[in-house]
Amino acid sequence: MTASYDKTISQAQSNETQNLVDAFNALDTDAKLAWFYLVYKKMGDSITPAAPAAAEPELAPLLLRDYFELSDEQQLDIMRDIVNRKDTEYSRAYGAIKENNQLLVWYAWAVAMGDKVVDVPASYEPTKAINDLVSQIEGLDFDEQISVFRTIAGEVGYTDVKPIETQAETGKTSSL
Repeated sequence: MTASYDKTISQAQSNETQNLVDAFNALDTDAKLAWFYLVYKKMGDSITPAAPAAAEPELAPLLLRDYFELSDEQQLDIMRDIVNRKDTEYSRAYGAIKENNQLLVWYAWAVAMGDKVVDVPASYEPTKAINDLVSQIEGLDFDEQISVFRTIAGEVGYTDVKPIETQAETGKTSSL
């Protein structure tokens, strides 16, 4: 299968994977959290181990240690803040780490759900939009799945770090 590419989207993404990211972004806050849970429940074993050497859990002690000691409501609030890109201590800690570590955070939280992390209510039924999105992602090849996961994980959380302007944007060449 050949993917068509549009120059307005990331080089790592096809139009199809960008459409999935857009569909995720159209979900409400709790639907996004449910999506993370369902994706990791169904596919988590293949997501995080994809780049085990690239993940550095010691870089996120606030998210991978302290977080587990909080109440269910505090944990849920933190997840919502991260998904909504709010400027909070935990959202900044999340936004400060690379995508592989962000994927590791969601994986660790998903694995601990119902034990050390607030669980999805037993009566919860995902919406058609969430189920459709999960099914579409399951239909992608592994590289496309990882591209979608990294993009989504990297777009949430808070950071005030701005990308460095490219030569094309500034019209200047880099100097040594």
